[in-house]
This record gives sequence, C-alpha cells and structure tokens, in this order.
Amino acid sequence: MTATRGTRALLGVLFLAAATVGVWILWLGWDTEYTVDAQTGASSGPYEPWQVIGCVLTLVVLAALAATRLSPWLVAPVMTVAFTAAWSWRAASTDDSGLWVVGGILVLLGMAAGSTVVSLAARRVGQRFAGRPT
Repeated sequence: MTATRGTRALLGVLFLAAATVGVWILWLGWDTEYTVDAQTGASSGPYEPWQVIGCVLTLVVLAALAATRLSPWLVAPVMTVAFTAAWSWRAASTDDSGLWVVGGILVLLGMAAGSTVVSLAARRVGQRFAGRPT
C-alpha cells in the first residue's frame, strides 16, 4: 500500500509539529524556577542560557531536516505555531501580569523568521548538492 503525496505531507506535518513541541519540552518545558539575586532582589529565569542555546540549535537541525522532506512554506508555519503554542500555554498558566502575551509575540516572530530562513537555506543547499554530478 502506498501513501499519496498529500497523506505523506500530512503525516510529515503532524510529525514535525510533535517534534517541535518535543523540543520545547526537552529544553524548556521542565524549568519553571526563577533565580532571585539576594543583594538586588532582581529575578531572572526561568531558563538558563545553555537551555536556550540547546533549544535553538535543536530547532535549527529540525527545520533543516524537515526541509528535506517538506516544503519550507510548510515547515516554517508548522514549527512556528507548534512552538509558540507550547511556549504560550506554559507562560499563560504561570504569569499573572499578562506580559506573557508580549513574550508570545516575540517567540512567534523569532520562530517565524528563524524557521523560514533555515528551511529555505536547507532546501537550497539540498538542491545544489542533488543537482551536482557525483
């Protein structure tokens, strides 16, 4: 039994969305503690720089790999919506100030720009390598 092109794309989109949410859970979803400086009283967090760097690098790899199977015009919106939804769900449930909306917009814009650039670049590189004789 062979899957149609549309079925393969749908399964790819579902897998990509699940993998993107998985990246959020793996790197950021488990950390909810803020650090408070005893001298100044300033708080930071909940994420450490290494978590954010790891998350971004994993998303870059995911977008590049996804672009080998799916159109970049599918990769970018799927990753953007999935990651922003996961991030916003947690942020909205833990923020009483309402500022999570600003963070959500910034995550949305960053994910849209990043996933678009990476998936388009990966597709272009893949096409160049595929077009060269071996």
